[in-house]
Amino acid sequence: MAELKTKPTGVAVDAFLEAVPNPQRREDGKALREMFERISGEPAVMWGPSIVGFGEYHYRYASGHEGDMCRIGFSPRSTELVLYIGATHPDGADLLARLGKHKTGKGCLYVKQLSDVDREVLEQMIAAEFKRAPIGC
Repeated sequence: MAELKTKPTGVAVDAFLEAVPNPQRREDGKALREMFERISGEPAVMWGPSIVGFGEYHYRYASGHEGDMCRIGFSPRSTELVLYIGATHPDGADLLARLGKHKTGKGCLYVKQLSDVDREVLEQMIAAEFKRAPIGC
């Protein structure tokens, strides 16, 4: 079996965020770090080369594939912020409707910049996902 690429690394989160080329994403990344840490009570940890994660859980699929992953996290990518907060969970439909400008993918939330969304609603989404039992536990 191939080794998992997304696992905790020794890279400093501050150094990663300071190296984000886009100034807006860099500042949004710093704001997200503060928000996620405050809500989760967990310190930021780099997962793989580009995910800032909070908390951890173990998963195991019926296929036998298993591993560890952060419970919630984000990545300041070149074109948008990606938030790993279970955005497509059915319980969050009302919050998504009130969030503001965004896109969703497989459990991910995509926003261009934090000013496009209602931060109070985003904080509610982050808190709800962190409290929800992770898949595979």
